[in-house]
Amino acid sequence: MAIKTAATNRKAYHNYQIGDSVEAGIVLTGTEIKSIRTGRVSLGDAYVRPEAGELWLVNAHIARYEAGSYLSHDPRRPRKLLLHRKQIDSLTSKMAERGFTLVPLKLYIKDSIAKVEVALARGKKLYDKRESITRRETEREIGRAIKSQKYQRR
Repeated sequence: MAIKTAATNRKAYHNYQIGDSVEAGIVLTGTEIKSIRTGRVSLGDAYVRPEAGELWLVNAHIARYEAGSYLSHDPRRPRKLLLHRKQIDSLTSKMAERGFTLVPLKLYIKDSIAKVEVALARGKKLYDKRESITRRETEREIGRAIKSQKYQRR
């Protein structure tokens, strides 16, 4: 089972507290899958919107395929996500009642099929973002101090 990650949404980990995640299929055209395989994808501003009992990936940028014709796809078109009915119902109910949003975390190719990892997320407040930044910086400083201490012992 070969998995090749095409894009990760690092912005989502900074702006949201990530909850449960689900793997979903995605409906693509021929030129879109070719662009994904070359890694020309951005999930920075992407989100998932429920509409008429379906989930749609909105604002994901899949660049035009260079070798494609002039009838190539629109880079920011909404794309349908493929999930079981029970999964869609549970995700939309959690979004409605608890104030969660659905955010794509990663787009990857698994056994030659494009998949999206979608997670329920709650937006962070500004002080939460600052707290996570300071925690990351202190962990980095501790790691540096331990590393420099190892070299001083030798």
